[in-house]
Amino acid sequence: MARDRPASIVLIVLAQVLALSLWFSGTAAGPAMAREAAVPPGFLAWLTGGVQAGFVLGTLASAALALPDRVDPRRLIAAACLFGATANALILALPVGDPWVVVARGATGLALACVYPVGMKLAAGWAGPGDAGLVVGLLVGGLTLGSGAPHLVNALGGLEWRVTVAAASLAALLAAGLVLAVRLGPRHAKAPPFRPGLALLLFRNRGTRLATLGYLGHMWELYAMWAWVGAYLAASFLAWGSSAPGGPALASFAVMAAGSLGCVAGGLLADRIGRARLTIWAMATSALCCLLAGPAFGLHPALVMTLCLVWGAAVVADSAQFSTSVAELAPPGLAGTMLTVQTCLGFALTLPAIHLLPWVEARLGWGGGAFAVLAVGPALGCLAMARLLPARQPWPRES
Repeated sequence: MARDRPASIVLIVLAQVLALSLWFSGTAAGPAMAREAAVPPGFLAWLTGGVQAGFVLGTLASAALALPDRVDPRRLIAAACLFGATANALILALPVGDPWVVVARGATGLALACVYPVGMKLAAGWAGPGDAGLVVGLLVGGLTLGSGAPHLVNALGGLEWRVTVAAASLAALLAAGLVLAVRLGPRHAKAPPFRPGLALLLFRNRGTRLATLGYLGHMWELYAMWAWVGAYLAASFLAWGSSAPGGPALASFAVMAAGSLGCVAGGLLADRIGRARLTIWAMATSALCCLLAGPAFGLHPALVMTLCLVWGAAVVADSAQFSTSVAELAPPGLAGTMLTVQTCLGFALTLPAIHLLPWVEARLGWGGGAFAVLAVGPALGCLAMARLLPARQPWPRES
């Protein structure tokens, strides 16, 4: 069993990165679609927003039925990859700007609800007693790097949008094959008999409740920062007087790539100093960056990039640790359901945050501290996680 561990972890991470390319295929394809034909107002935003909404609905249904713990996670992920690949490929058969494109993106989000949180459960099954944070951190780090791929594509001049969409569907099909080759880890627990309301156990357990509250504070900031850091960098570089083609897009990719390193480093540190302490450090750092983004706006690009690289690493360094905490503290056999509920709530919170930030920016401007509105999330998250100090890993289960 021990010799299967490295291969299984590699296959899980690779399958997740390939499958999650479906999430960002619309983001990468959107600008080229808009150049090809007129699209309705808000269409480009909903290419990503549709996935977010579908993901939230999918995780709600998955958690209510306890699917991640009642179905073999490998088969559930593989089936979701096939469904998501099909929904994504349907875009190729639809006219550019057609409302059904957004519906197809929503269906893709439904599929991904059975890929991302279930993948974390699958990875956690292979975690050892002292490296759970690192294992899940590797998974989230890979996904973070994949999320920055559209910025890299745009920095290099972009690809024909149909190629981008088709490649994502093919990647998801490959992911389905890879995940079926994974063996279940020794920490994979059999689910208890199904009963309605299992998902609510997340809030009845003090540890999982506090870890989820910390996660919500983290998610208030994360996706809004990812969604708008490119616009911030472009405006800041222009204010300084720099207008190099592809510069802001390449800078945005570098910021998100720093997040992958932050996930791995965060996993290593969390396994040594404790998950609660690591998440507090990361959220305090990212909250400070939110506050400094305004004063830094328009300064020399090197200074702005230094701040944003630190921010990019800190903003996601703790992400895997909230999930690992819930997986460790969940009742036996219910880690998948608990992770799905946690993820559902977090992604639901990203929608108002993503749409609030441009409204604030229109009134205050980037230099006026628009990003400061995001600092409230990690600040409240720190308070929640402080109540779990001085916990060391693994945290004791609540009775």
